[in-house]
Amino acid sequence: MSDTELIKQKIDIATLIGEYVRLKPAGTSLKGLCPFHNEKTPSFMVSPERQRWHCFGCSKGGDIFSFIEEIEGMEFVEALKLLADRAGVVLSRQVEHVATNTKNRLKEISEKAAHFFHEFLIRMPIAEEARAYVDRRGLSSDTVDAWQIGYAPEQWDLLTQYLLKKGYAIEELVHAGLTIRRDGASQRTGRGFYDRFRDRIMFPIRDVHGAVVGFTGRILHEHEKAGGKYVNTPQTDIYDKSRVIFGLDRARQAIRQTDQIIMVEGQMDVIACHQAGMTNVIATSGTAMTEAQISLLTRYSKNIAMAFDADAAGEAAAKRGIDLALSAGMNVSVITIPEDAGKDPDDCISRDPAVWFRAVNEAQDIMAWYIERACIGADFSDPRVKQRITSAVLPEIARIPSAVVADHWLRELSERLGVEVDVLREDLSRIKNADIPKITSGVKGDSQRPNPPIPKSHVVQLAEHLLSLLVIHPELGKTDDISLSSDYFPQGTHRDLYVWENFAYTDEAKPTEPPLEAGTLREILLMRAELDFSGLGKSECQAEFRRTALLLRKEWVAHQMKELERAIADAERSGDKKRLTELLTELQQLIQ
Repeated sequence: MSDTELIKQKIDIATLIGEYVRLKPAGTSLKGLCPFHNEKTPSFMVSPERQRWHCFGCSKGGDIFSFIEEIEGMEFVEALKLLADRAGVVLSRQVEHVATNTKNRLKEISEKAAHFFHEFLIRMPIAEEARAYVDRRGLSSDTVDAWQIGYAPEQWDLLTQYLLKKGYAIEELVHAGLTIRRDGASQRTGRGFYDRFRDRIMFPIRDVHGAVVGFTGRILHEHEKAGGKYVNTPQTDIYDKSRVIFGLDRARQAIRQTDQIIMVEGQMDVIACHQAGMTNVIATSGTAMTEAQISLLTRYSKNIAMAFDADAAGEAAAKRGIDLALSAGMNVSVITIPEDAGKDPDDCISRDPAVWFRAVNEAQDIMAWYIERACIGADFSDPRVKQRITSAVLPEIARIPSAVVADHWLRELSERLGVEVDVLREDLSRIKNADIPKITSGVKGDSQRPNPPIPKSHVVQLAEHLLSLLVIHPELGKTDDISLSSDYFPQGTHRDLYVWENFAYTDEAKPTEPPLEAGTLREILLMRAELDFSGLGKSECQAEFRRTALLLRKEWVAHQMKELERAIADAERSGDKKRLTELLTELQQLIQ
């Protein structure tokens, strides 16, 4: 058995895809909203029996490898390595060599670096101050181990030398963002290269699958030459800060279970929350949320509660993320830590965890928060004040995709201001016609959305509809009052599948499998049948089969008549009377 087949055998496709898409039963298959294009009605199907997936809206489909390639933006070798690790399959030497591409190599280096930093923190005498700092921050040894928190010593190239001895090249360490090259550095002698992280508490940053892709280093001893308080891994082939979310690998299961995302700002906030027992918490690591991060989060929940610094910078960064979340249809709420209860979640938890838990439970809907903030100290007798409030709040309501939800908040604002709701609707309509930035839920963002599939012809649509019924009810092909012919089906795969299905139902000596391409189409149409016909009884399927067969035959007749009329015109022009007579006879028979 090949490595790929063994991996497929060990990984259930429904469980894998269920981590990205909310699936519901549809016959023996599962259905959900496609993660690769916008849709309101589910057309994305997963077949656990056949270990296949297919979307009937955008025509994408395949197996577990193609799904991971598509949704994670990976090459096949990356998907192979990822799924092999998940399945516990040791790849053969030849396949392992192919799978050790640049990105996987950089992940290996990052894992080795995380191990180095962590071991240095917990074992080396020189890290005593670092251990004392971690202890003062209230982190238990179990938490330090679970998050693999580490320490980068104040030495120029200790990590670089360690990784070179592990067999990695200096260029690989530079590409991983762990080593910095000075001007004039010599790769031959190794001089001029030094560690990026020195004298810092190290927090590994992991992708959603748990692989280390980067680091945040918090300075231990602050002085003029120490650099910034926090230093992050630069953009690399495996680390893109606009796509990675700190803590999501550990929080995603809890997010699914609670159907809520708690978004905080810093890594310590996340770790403190998890240690306190609130495990559905993640962080943007101090940056504004991006479209890619929103798209990633909507795989797990549509509900997000955000805690952000109350200063202008923190609020501005949060505002950009809130706008994106609202436009993506997420339900956004704001967590407010009471005054004097702590400057951030970590501080609040260290003082009294119950206060933080209560603040989360009492998170306020973002629209209620906007309205309340806009109305603080307002003189509602002044029309200019009312105008200022509507100018602040209506653009936020305009971002809400749901008309019902938007109308609710219009009425709330109307009641608060004492303004007729129809007047607010007029203003809202003008705002919506203006250029309000909006995003979609496409995984790769609007700028990278795939080209739409080429529409199928009416004949192909009818043929696939009929074949979908035939693969689940092959006896329908022998309906007495319907005379079907393989000629009615488009040449190629569709016709091959009809011939095989018809042959398979009538002949005990049938071949066990249809031709390869017809077999693939059959698997897709089996999922299509469960999407379209799972709620229909046998008699309803029979009626639908009869209706579709008549339409398909009608299309074939119309096509044949056009072909005959064209041939008759050619025969008349050439004066071929014999051929003309034959064609007229065929046309008469076709009409009859």
